[in-house]
Amino acid sequence: MPRAALVADDIAAFRRRAVVAATRLFAEHGYAAVTMRGLGAALGVSAMTSYRYLAGKEELFVLVRAEAFRRFADVLEAALAAAGDDPIARLGSLSDAYVGFGLEQPDAYRIMFELRGLAPAAGPAVTELAAQSRRAFGCLQRSVSAAVASGDLEGDPKTLAHLFWAGTHGLVSLHLAGQLGMGRSIRQLARAQFATATRTAGRPPAAPRNRSPAPHQRSR
Repeated sequence: MPRAALVADDIAAFRRRAVVAATRLFAEHGYAAVTMRGLGAALGVSAMTSYRYLAGKEELFVLVRAEAFRRFADVLEAALAAAGDDPIARLGSLSDAYVGFGLEQPDAYRIMFELRGLAPAAGPAVTELAAQSRRAFGCLQRSVSAAVASGDLEGDPKTLAHLFWAGTHGLVSLHLAGQLGMGRSIRQLARAQFATATRTAGRPPAAPRNRSPAPHQRSR
Protein backbone atom coordinates (compact mmCIF):
# COMPACT_ATOMS: atom_id res chain seq x y z
CA MET A 1 0.00 0.00 0.00
CA PRO A 2 1.49 3.39 -0.96
CA ARG A 3 2.22 5.81 1.86
CA ALA A 4 -0.32 8.55 2.41
CA ALA A 5 0.77 11.93 1.12
CA LEU A 6 1.96 14.29 3.82
CA VAL A 7 -0.24 17.28 4.57
CA ALA A 8 1.44 20.68 4.89
CA ASP A 9 0.08 21.20 8.41
CA ASP A 10 1.40 17.79 9.49
CA ILE A 11 4.83 18.60 8.08
CA ALA A 12 4.93 21.95 9.87
CA ALA A 13 3.80 20.39 13.17
CA PHE A 14 6.42 17.65 13.02
CA ARG A 15 9.18 20.10 12.13
CA ARG A 16 8.23 22.28 15.10
CA ARG A 17 8.47 19.27 17.41
CA ALA A 18 11.77 18.30 15.82
CA VAL A 19 13.21 21.78 16.37
CA VAL A 20 12.31 21.71 20.08
CA ALA A 21 13.88 18.29 20.56
CA ALA A 22 16.94 19.05 18.43
CA THR A 23 17.66 22.31 20.26
CA ARG A 24 18.25 20.31 23.43
CA LEU A 25 20.18 17.57 21.62
CA PHE A 26 22.51 19.98 19.81
CA ALA A 27 23.13 22.00 22.97
CA GLU A 28 23.85 18.94 25.12
CA HIS A 29 25.83 16.80 22.69
CA GLY A 30 27.17 19.11 19.97
CA TYR A 31 26.58 18.96 16.26
CA ALA A 32 28.63 15.86 15.47
CA ALA A 33 26.96 13.62 18.06
CA VAL A 34 23.37 14.31 16.97
CA THR A 35 21.88 11.85 14.49
CA MET A 36 18.53 11.46 12.83
CA ARG A 37 18.19 8.20 14.75
CA GLY A 38 18.73 10.10 17.99
CA LEU A 39 16.17 12.69 16.95
CA GLY A 40 13.67 9.92 16.17
CA ALA A 41 14.24 8.37 19.58
CA ALA A 42 13.63 11.75 21.26
CA LEU A 43 10.39 12.11 19.32
CA GLY A 44 9.30 8.49 19.70
CA VAL A 45 9.50 7.72 15.98
CA SER A 46 11.94 5.96 13.68
CA ALA A 47 14.78 7.66 11.85
CA MET A 48 13.04 6.91 8.56
CA THR A 49 9.95 8.73 9.80
CA SER A 50 12.08 11.80 10.51
CA TYR A 51 13.43 11.69 6.96
CA ARG A 52 9.88 11.95 5.65
CA TYR A 53 9.67 15.45 7.15
CA LEU A 54 13.29 16.62 7.01
CA ALA A 55 16.00 16.44 4.38
CA GLY A 56 18.55 15.48 7.03
CA LYS A 57 20.58 16.73 9.98
CA GLU A 58 21.96 19.65 7.99
CA GLU A 59 18.50 21.08 7.34
CA LEU A 60 17.47 20.37 10.93
CA PHE A 61 20.44 22.37 12.24
CA VAL A 62 19.48 25.36 10.09
CA LEU A 63 15.86 25.13 11.27
CA VAL A 64 17.02 25.11 14.90
CA ARG A 65 19.22 28.17 14.37
CA ALA A 66 16.48 30.01 12.47
CA GLU A 67 14.01 29.40 15.30
CA ALA A 68 16.54 30.59 17.88
CA PHE A 69 17.20 33.78 15.92
CA ARG A 70 13.45 34.32 15.53
CA ARG A 71 12.96 34.19 19.30
CA PHE A 72 16.00 36.42 19.78
CA ALA A 73 14.67 39.01 17.33
CA ASP A 74 11.26 38.89 19.04
CA VAL A 75 12.91 39.68 22.38
CA LEU A 76 14.86 42.61 20.94
CA GLU A 77 11.82 44.04 19.15
CA ALA A 78 9.74 43.74 22.32
CA ALA A 79 12.43 45.62 24.26
CA LEU A 80 12.34 48.46 21.74
CA ALA A 81 8.54 48.57 21.77
CA ALA A 82 8.59 49.04 25.54
CA ALA A 83 11.40 51.61 25.54
CA GLY A 84 10.92 55.34 25.40
CA ASP A 85 12.10 57.77 22.73
CA ASP A 86 15.56 58.56 24.08
CA PRO A 87 18.08 56.97 21.65
CA ILE A 88 20.64 56.01 24.30
CA ALA A 89 17.98 54.60 26.61
CA ARG A 90 16.66 52.50 23.73
CA LEU A 91 20.14 51.12 23.14
CA GLY A 92 20.39 50.34 26.84
CA SER A 93 17.12 48.41 26.65
CA LEU A 94 18.53 46.39 23.76
CA SER A 95 21.66 45.61 25.75
CA ASP A 96 19.60 44.42 28.73
CA ALA A 97 17.37 42.32 26.45
CA TYR A 98 20.38 40.77 24.72
CA VAL A 99 21.93 39.72 28.04
CA GLY A 100 18.57 38.50 29.31
CA PHE A 101 18.12 36.25 26.29
CA GLY A 102 21.55 34.70 26.80
CA LEU A 103 20.82 34.03 30.47
CA GLU A 104 17.29 32.71 29.99
CA GLN A 105 17.84 30.70 26.79
CA PRO A 106 21.48 29.55 26.93
CA ASP A 107 20.91 26.51 24.70
CA ALA A 108 19.49 28.66 21.92
CA TYR A 109 22.25 31.22 22.38
CA ARG A 110 25.03 28.66 22.07
CA ILE A 111 23.47 27.16 18.97
CA MET A 112 23.06 30.58 17.35
CA PHE A 113 26.58 31.85 17.93
CA GLU A 114 28.90 29.09 19.08
CA LEU A 115 27.91 25.75 17.53
CA ARG A 116 29.31 25.00 14.10
CA GLY A 117 27.93 22.45 11.68
CA LEU A 118 27.28 21.72 8.05
CA ALA A 119 24.40 23.53 6.40
CA PRO A 120 22.74 23.33 3.00
CA ALA A 121 23.81 26.02 0.58
CA ALA A 122 20.26 27.07 -0.24
CA GLY A 123 16.63 26.36 0.52
CA PRO A 124 13.73 27.78 2.52
CA ALA A 125 15.37 27.04 5.86
CA VAL A 126 18.55 28.88 4.86
CA THR A 127 16.52 31.84 3.63
CA GLU A 128 14.58 31.94 6.90
CA LEU A 129 17.77 31.80 8.97
CA ALA A 130 19.25 34.73 7.05
CA ALA A 131 16.02 36.73 7.42
CA GLN A 132 15.79 36.21 11.19
CA SER A 133 19.47 37.01 11.69
CA ARG A 134 19.05 40.26 9.74
CA ARG A 135 15.94 41.09 11.78
CA ALA A 136 17.87 40.76 15.04
CA PHE A 137 20.81 42.84 13.87
CA GLY A 138 18.43 45.36 12.29
CA CYS A 139 17.05 46.24 15.73
CA LEU A 140 20.50 47.31 16.82
CA GLN A 141 21.51 49.02 13.59
CA ARG A 142 18.33 51.11 13.44
CA SER A 143 18.74 52.14 17.06
CA VAL A 144 22.37 53.11 16.56
CA SER A 145 21.45 55.03 13.41
CA ALA A 146 18.83 56.97 15.39
CA ALA A 147 21.40 57.80 18.06
CA VAL A 148 23.85 59.03 15.43
CA ALA A 149 21.13 61.09 13.75
CA SER A 150 20.21 62.72 17.08
CA GLY A 151 23.83 63.58 17.80
CA ASP A 152 24.07 61.26 20.81
CA LEU A 153 26.66 59.10 19.05
CA GLU A 154 29.28 59.85 16.46
CA GLY A 155 30.57 57.46 13.83
CA ASP A 156 29.45 55.09 11.13
CA PRO A 157 26.18 53.46 12.33
CA LYS A 158 26.95 50.01 10.94
CA THR A 159 30.43 49.99 12.45
CA LEU A 160 29.13 51.14 15.82
CA ALA A 161 26.35 48.54 15.72
CA HIS A 162 28.90 45.78 15.12
CA LEU A 163 31.04 47.04 18.00
CA PHE A 164 28.09 47.19 20.42
CA TRP A 165 27.07 43.69 19.34
CA ALA A 166 30.59 42.31 19.72
CA GLY A 167 31.04 43.78 23.19
CA THR A 168 27.80 42.36 24.57
CA HIS A 169 28.27 39.03 22.83
CA GLY A 170 31.72 38.68 24.37
CA LEU A 171 30.35 39.15 27.87
CA VAL A 172 27.50 36.68 27.37
CA SER A 173 29.82 34.07 25.84
CA LEU A 174 32.30 34.43 28.72
CA HIS A 175 29.47 34.10 31.23
CA LEU A 176 28.11 30.96 29.59
CA ALA A 177 31.64 29.52 29.59
CA GLY A 178 31.88 30.18 33.35
CA GLN A 179 34.65 32.74 32.97
CA LEU A 180 33.12 35.77 34.72
CA GLY A 181 33.45 34.68 38.33
CA MET A 182 35.76 37.55 39.31
CA GLY A 183 33.52 39.56 41.62
CA ARG A 184 31.25 41.23 39.06
CA SER A 185 27.98 39.90 37.67
CA ILE A 186 27.32 39.86 33.95
CA ARG A 187 24.59 42.48 34.46
CA GLN A 188 27.03 44.82 36.18
CA LEU A 189 29.66 44.29 33.50
CA ALA A 190 27.20 44.70 30.64
CA ARG A 191 25.98 48.03 31.99
CA ALA A 192 29.53 49.25 32.57
CA GLN A 193 30.56 48.13 29.09
CA PHE A 194 27.54 49.87 27.57
CA ALA A 195 28.21 53.09 29.50
CA THR A 196 31.83 53.08 28.35
CA ALA A 197 30.91 52.37 24.73
CA THR A 198 28.26 55.09 24.51
CA ARG A 199 30.48 57.62 26.28
CA THR A 200 33.35 56.92 23.90
CA ALA A 201 31.19 56.92 20.77
CA GLY A 202 29.50 60.13 21.91
CA ARG A 203 32.74 61.99 22.45
CA PRO A 204 34.18 63.97 19.51
CA PRO A 205 37.56 62.67 18.40
CA ALA A 206 40.35 64.33 20.32
CA ALA A 207 42.34 66.85 18.32
CA PRO A 208 45.92 65.77 17.74
CA ARG A 209 48.30 67.37 20.19
CA ASN A 210 50.76 69.93 18.89
CA ARG A 211 54.01 68.32 19.74
CA SER A 212 56.85 70.66 20.62
CA PRO A 213 59.68 70.48 18.16
CA ALA A 214 62.71 68.55 19.22
CA PRO A 215 65.49 70.72 20.66
CA HIS A 216 67.61 70.39 17.54
CA GLN A 217 64.65 71.58 15.41
CA ARG A 218 63.95 74.75 17.36
CA SER A 219 64.92 77.97 15.66
CA ARG A 220 67.73 79.78 17.29
